[in-house]
Amino acid sequence: MIELKHIHKFYNAGSVNEMCLFEDFSLTIADGEFVSIVGSNGSGKTSLLNIICGSIEVDGGQILVGGEDITRKKDYLRHRNIGRVYQDPSKGTCANMTILENMALADNKGKPYNLGMSVKKNRIDYYKELLQPLNLGLEDKLYTKVGALSGGQRQAVALLMATMTPIEMLILDEHTAALDPKTAEIIMGLTGKIVKEKHLTTMMVTHNLRYAVEYGDRLLMMHQGNAVMDKAGAEKQALTVDDIMGVFNEISVECGN
Repeated sequence: MIELKHIHKFYNAGSVNEMCLFEDFSLTIADGEFVSIVGSNGSGKTSLLNIICGSIEVDGGQILVGGEDITRKKDYLRHRNIGRVYQDPSKGTCANMTILENMALADNKGKPYNLGMSVKKNRIDYYKELLQPLNLGLEDKLYTKVGALSGGQRQAVALLMATMTPIEMLILDEHTAALDPKTAEIIMGLTGKIVKEKHLTTMMVTHNLRYAVEYGDRLLMMHQGNAVMDKAGAEKQALTVDDIMGVFNEISVECGN
């Protein structure tokens, strides 16, 4: 379970540009829950992910995962149990290394760095088995540098790498935003499959309202550091894109837009 308790976060504190993003913000996410997060730019979506991952520190409050207080825990320590895929396909993979080398690197996440071969030949067939269902031909390109792949191919590799080792949480930060529609559908299909099979607690920020409706069992809409919509279970399943757009329009009118 992920628990955010009374979170406070200020940017440019003490300056004329001081901005309070989160003020006494609390949120609980159950184990195995797949939460889709939507909201306008600056609403706090990505900052929420960064706070959980440790990329930014909070100014007050607690972050608990499985009952453990990780508020002051370093980000690299948190990432032992977190898989994260970014919007930019160039992140999450090493461009100058081959697909095989990238997957071997991910395969060794959290293991001791002893002297030895980083790529184990007895794992190559396993990597091919992971890549084959993508139908992108990547299983035949193991020795191709990742930098030579298309954005969609690279994002597919990044998603597989993020979930190869046992993790408790998957963080998806607009991971289909930079892809063409066809490739985005492939990546979302892969996402749904992985989350279901591994029963991962998942948080997915997306600007694609259809994906927010179709994927996950809970939907949050963020606005000015608050969750202005929180639907789960039957309520989430009954949501439509028009329902979400209606709330967006109401917020826009209230803000004078």
